[in-house]
Amino acid sequence: MAQLWPILLHHCELEIAFAHRAFAWGSDAPGAASVYVVIVGLDKQELARPVKRLYSYTVVSQDPGETKHRFLSPYLFGLESDQQTALVVKKQSAPINGLRRLVIGSKPIDGGNFILDSDARRELLNSEPEAERFVRPFVGADEFLQNKTRWIIALHDATPDQMRRMPRTMEKIASVRKFRMESNSAPTRKLADTPTMYHVNVVPQNSFLVIPKVGTERREYVPIGWLESPTIPSDLLFVLDDASCAEFALLTSAMHMAWLRIVGGRLGRALRYSIGLVYNTFPTPPKFPNCMRRRNIERAATSVLTVRKEFSQSNLSTLYDPSLMPRKLRIAHQALDREVDKAYRRSGFESDRDRFEHLFALYQEMQTPVLTATRRRTRKPRAKPAE
Repeated sequence: MAQLWPILLHHCELEIAFAHRAFAWGSDAPGAASVYVVIVGLDKQELARPVKRLYSYTVVSQDPGETKHRFLSPYLFGLESDQQTALVVKKQSAPINGLRRLVIGSKPIDGGNFILDSDARRELLNSEPEAERFVRPFVGADEFLQNKTRWIIALHDATPDQMRRMPRTMEKIASVRKFRMESNSAPTRKLADTPTMYHVNVVPQNSFLVIPKVGTERREYVPIGWLESPTIPSDLLFVLDDASCAEFALLTSAMHMAWLRIVGGRLGRALRYSIGLVYNTFPTPPKFPNCMRRRNIERAATSVLTVRKEFSQSNLSTLYDPSLMPRKLRIAHQALDREVDKAYRRSGFESDRDRFEHLFALYQEMQTPVLTATRRRTRKPRAKPAE
């Protein structure tokens, strides 16, 4: 997005004339999978039609509804002014919004040698009980959302003498070293020098907030929540160490979900969370987390967590299925949404589209004002259509 659209709209002097938001393009063959398509039509600026048409699909396999606009953003929503038509969100290596750093979870690159299911864990500990202190729960997106169980050997704090007394564990270390040495990737071969360490080592010592990397777009909210040490998160989770209730509230709110749905990537129809593109760029409320409404926001967030505990027999994947979500949990989320909305704008918002347009304006303010002004001055005036 950030590379393509400025070239098309500025250098090639084009405008979006019409667009179809994502819809299903399927095969008539039995069992064939659909692909999802977005169509964008472009006009030269000097010949651009005055009314832009946008086609939106409430159900991706059915006919769309049509709306008309003066301008269309690359994110496929209507604009009243051309000042934001070429504004796109750019990936950032660090937060530009005042939030603390979000990181990816641990990535072993171990050939599966350190990762254990319950049977493999039991077998290992039966043969060398002293390994128990180094075997920790290992949680990725599936384990977090569906309450599955997996384990990983974590030797970050093990001494050479401790490892030497565990022959089965030593065999696994040797297998990891061999797996890395035989890799076609030079960085992976380099990791063979430290076979007891992961490629990415995130081993939290306190409670930590996690966000699944990929999730179905059917959910109104991405299920996020806390995990506790000694659990080790996998690289299919993003990790905010020692997070506050206010940070949980902001990231699980409708405001953040609206930003994710428009700015975040897709894996098919699945939402794909991103640190650089979604989290680091997300416009926060003024003076967050010490805004005037913080107490109300935290109280509403606590209510969401309390309701979750009432349904602790159900996993998060079930609780956040839109067809199964308990009414009480939905009401708690809606109350939290209202509090977060008011932190951005006292009057609140009527829709996710309204939320995103407000966030998009805030994002524009976060960019360099001089650059914005320069682009306005260099835009060529549009020629009048021939009569």
